Formats: sequence, structure tokens, C-alpha cells
Amino acid sequence: MWPYLFSLPFVLAYAAFQLYPVVYSFVLSLHDWNGIGAKTYIGFRNYADLLTRDPLFFKSLWNTLIMMLMSIPVTLILGVLLAYWTFQLNKGRKLFQTVNFLPYITTPVAIGFIFSYLFDWQTGLINLVVVKLGWASEGVYWLQGEWTSRMIIALMVVWRNLGYFMVIYIAGMTAIPQDVYEAAKIDGSTGFHTFTRITMPLLRNISVFLVVTSVINGLQLFDEPKLLYGGWSGSAQVGGPDNTALTVIWKFVDELFISGTRFGYSSAIAYALFVLIVLFSVVSYKITAPKEEK
Repeated sequence: MWPYLFSLPFVLAYAAFQLYPVVYSFVLSLHDWNGIGAKTYIGFRNYADLLTRDPLFFKSLWNTLIMMLMSIPVTLILGVLLAYWTFQLNKGRKLFQTVNFLPYITTPVAIGFIFSYLFDWQTGLINLVVVKLGWASEGVYWLQGEWTSRMIIALMVVWRNLGYFMVIYIAGMTAIPQDVYEAAKIDGSTGFHTFTRITMPLLRNISVFLVVTSVINGLQLFDEPKLLYGGWSGSAQVGGPDNTALTVIWKFVDELFISGTRFGYSSAIAYALFVLIVLFSVVSYKITAPKEEK
């Protein structure tokens, strides 16, 4: 009796604040409701409308996948290279780790402000450098281009997560026995050969973890595009230029709070995203996991 009694507070809190909202959201997705009047049961019509009558949902999904493909491979490669280089340092290692980890704990509002200033058309530092070097006669509209806007958001994600990836890889390198490196050195293994043939295979589980969690977080991308473009109601900047920066979560928030207050339809978007997260997580794990674990 005592184990159940002591675990009861957690079970009750979980049921009240996590399980119940999840179940209620699915029930809500089967209704048409604006949050004020009576709910109207419509079955799976919200899901049918989402898949057949809302091209903006598929565009938001496409934007999200494109920005994930731009950011995740770059962050993984730079993260492991930076971790390997940092791991070899004898002096200033902790300071270097701290400096690179700071963007990860920086508030998203500050990150959005920094990149808005850097890529501003008139006063941005990037345009100032480009014009001064003679690469362009006038400033470039970085934030108004279809692909440049996605590239800037991907760059924001890389800049924010690079320190975290580096720290995780350093933790994995610390757990590798030094006997392995000593044996490889005796056998005449060079630095590059040791890195590719020993270090990277032994970090395989770390890489799988980072890929799967990056896919989950990438499909929930919201802070960077929202803070970069503002997204106030009625503005042409909602979703960026021609909605090229609109993500699935931003679409969900817009439907729920800004444009329509459609609680049922927004819940359908949330559950559709849940299915996509599960699907992409399983696929990414199957692709990156070792053969014996698949």
C-alpha cells in the first residue's frame, strides 16, 4: 500500500495537468468550437479540412522540413568537430565551453533581436559589410527573400544549439576509455583516422540521440521565425514573406489565438503534428541507429 500511497500525488498531478489536457484536446478536435458558445460535434471533419482544404498547412510543414534539413546536419557536423577540437585543448577548455554554450541559454527574444539587427536592410551589420567590401551596390533584403529568410532562421537554430551539441559530444568523448586511443596510437593510427574510425563509431548512440531530439524539436519550431517576423494580427509579416517562414506551430498559434479562435481546428493541427513527430522520430531512429538495434 505504501508505494502506491507515496506515488499518488505524482499520479494525480500528472493526470490533472498532462493526461487530461491531452485527452481533452483530442475530444475538442472532433468539435467545432470558438471557445465561447456551445460545442458542435463534427467528427473528423477538422482533420479532413486540414488535409484537403488548407494548403497553408502543407506549406507550413514544407517550410518546417526545409529549415530542419538546413539546420540539423550543419549543427551535427559543426558540433562534433568543435567538441573534438575543444576536447584536445589543455588550457582554456572550460572557458571555451562556457562561451559556446551561452547562446543555448540565451532567451529567444534576445536571439530574435540580434538577428533582426544583423540582417536589417538599412542598418544591418551584414549589409554594411557586404556594401563596404563591394559585393553589392546596396543592401540586400535578406528578411524578405523566400530562401534567405529560411536560411536566416536555420542559422538562428544552429547558433542557438551548437553549444548544446558540443557539450553532449564532449560528454560522450569523456566516457570513451583512453586505452582505446593508446592502442590505436601504438598501431600507428593518425589523428584523422582515429577520429573517423574510433571516435565517431563510439559516439554513434550520442548522434542518434541528437538526431531524434533535433527532429522532435525541429517540427516544433516556433520561437525563431515568430520573433524574427513579429507576426501581429493582420500584418503581411505573419509567416514571413509569402508565408515562407510559417511553421506548423506558428500555424497552430495563428488559428487558435490570432486569426480565427478555432479551438477544434487548432486541436486537429496539434494532433496531426503529434502523428508527424512520432513518424519522423521513428524514421530518423531507423536511419541513424546501429543495425543491431533496429
